[in-house]
Amino acid sequence: MKKKWREQLTTMSVGQQFIAKSEENARMDKIRRYAPLILLIIMTVIGAVSQKNFFTWANIVNIMYQMSIPLVISVGLSFVLLLGSIDLSIEGNMGFAGSLAAYLVINNSNSNDFGIWGILFVVLIGAGVGTITGFLHTKARIASFIVSYAIGCIMTGAAVLIYRGTPIQVKDPMFNAISQGKLIGIPYLTLISFAVFIIGAIIMNYTAFGRAVYAIGDNETAAASTGINITKTKIKVFALSGCTAAIAGVLLCMRLKLGQSSIGTNQMFPVVTAIVLGGGSVSGGKGGSLESFVGVLIYTELANWLTLMGVDTNLKKVIQGVIIIIAVAATVEHSRKTVAR
Repeated sequence: MKKKWREQLTTMSVGQQFIAKSEENARMDKIRRYAPLILLIIMTVIGAVSQKNFFTWANIVNIMYQMSIPLVISVGLSFVLLLGSIDLSIEGNMGFAGSLAAYLVINNSNSNDFGIWGILFVVLIGAGVGTITGFLHTKARIASFIVSYAIGCIMTGAAVLIYRGTPIQVKDPMFNAISQGKLIGIPYLTLISFAVFIIGAIIMNYTAFGRAVYAIGDNETAAASTGINITKTKIKVFALSGCTAAIAGVLLCMRLKLGQSSIGTNQMFPVVTAIVLGGGSVSGGKGGSLESFVGVLIYTELANWLTLMGVDTNLKKVIQGVIIIIAVAATVEHSRKTVAR
């Protein structure tokens, strides 16, 4: 089919070729736009047919619970990827936030009892860490993956210094109530993650800041020529990523009732994969809040289905690794073609 289409191009005028190629590119973009949603529907149907417990309300709630932390991380990380950057400090920031939150509320290590104010302080610290990352990236002109990796290492070390090698066990009733509570059968942690996602979606789709991020990711030079403050926007993006990473760390602390540096380990790259699966790009300019949500749901649903099927844990990692390679390879190829056009 593709060969026949190319043969037809040779018989067309230059103008006709341009129109034909534009129409073909539009069709391919449309396919790419709806492919993740189609994949999600197919996966859901396969899961429902192969496992009778897959499409039950209990398992649906379980899937929503499992995707809560990745969804919160995806909110800030989606903005970073739209810029064509990466934030490797997320896991370290999560570990620090979880450790500091555990230290500030009722615990087995000290007499602190700052409650909700302690949580707000931790989230502000996370945003501050992201601001520093963005400042160093833009002002010192250090590549985002280098400076964010360094900041992540610093935060991981700082987390260990907080609890001095012995993880803190949380005893705060508020943490227990949030981690165990439900509304119409849906865990509070899930509802909080959905609230964070909705706020992020509003910022991305209905604010000047969100439009600026899209513009920079699409063409930074053109965005600068329209008057967009590139440096300020990038710093805000990393601040948002640090903020959502801190929220995710606090939520994990609530879930585990434990504060330690390792709670953020292996949390970021699955989310990157999910965002790419949903239609985002590691090269910037592609994706969005809805795409990220679909991607996180695909990744979580796949993991849930493999668990229900009794697939060995190591084999699950192999399958997920293959998905990462395919997703990123597809994105790189698409980006190459976009540049070529």
